[in-house]
Amino acid sequence: MLEGAAAALGTAPADRVIVALDCSEDEAYALADRLAGTATFLKVGMTLYYSAGPLVVRRLREQGFKVFVDLKLHDIPHQVEGAARSLAQVGAELMTVHASGGAEMMRAALAGASAGDAGRRAGVDRPAVIGVTVLTSMSDQDLASVGVSRTAAEQVRSLAGLVGGAGLDGVVCSPREASLMRRALGPGALVVTPGVRPAGSASDDQQRVATPAKAIGDGASHLVVGRPITRSADPLSAFNAIVEEVASAL
Repeated sequence: MLEGAAAALGTAPADRVIVALDCSEDEAYALADRLAGTATFLKVGMTLYYSAGPLVVRRLREQGFKVFVDLKLHDIPHQVEGAARSLAQVGAELMTVHASGGAEMMRAALAGASAGDAGRRAGVDRPAVIGVTVLTSMSDQDLASVGVSRTAAEQVRSLAGLVGGAGLDGVVCSPREASLMRRALGPGALVVTPGVRPAGSASDDQQRVATPAKAIGDGASHLVVGRPITRSADPLSAFNAIVEEVASAL
């Protein structure tokens, strides 16, 4: 059973599937309308946030959704602290920072998210903050090309140590590292896995992927699923099929 931060964001199968709205503002609201009452958790990434701004988070929350704001903050600690405070104020329940920014930067993000009544003003006690380890689009060869001599799994393990030491609520990793992260961080940590693809789906630009059942079985707390749902002819049916697979894995 999940505990702590992982449990706080929901343990029902539908709570554990986060739909990534990596699309235009109009498309995002149309998808939200179709998923309302069934899906509970949506992701706002760079594409949508930079287009629509903080208003999109408030509007999705008004529709009853939990919102994961995935901007992968990575800057000097002062800037990241201020950005995390701003995201808490608009109602983000979950946010990301790059673990490669270092422990001081991650602690600054946690301080910003926890500052005063930033989140409570938006109805959130305190947003969960998780560290991005290695992007799911990157292979071992990609890491080597930017000077990282470790394999992806080794780099994820190393960065997870920094995440834990900084006191963050968990990590973002590929499904292939989910079991490693669950063992390293314990039952209360968030282990959020993009790169989830139902059997038979295209992997698109993702390199390290797995099915929903495999990811959950290996210890993921929440799955981020975008194109297999949002590009489906019937997004609601696609979402429900993934939820059913999660339920069977649980």
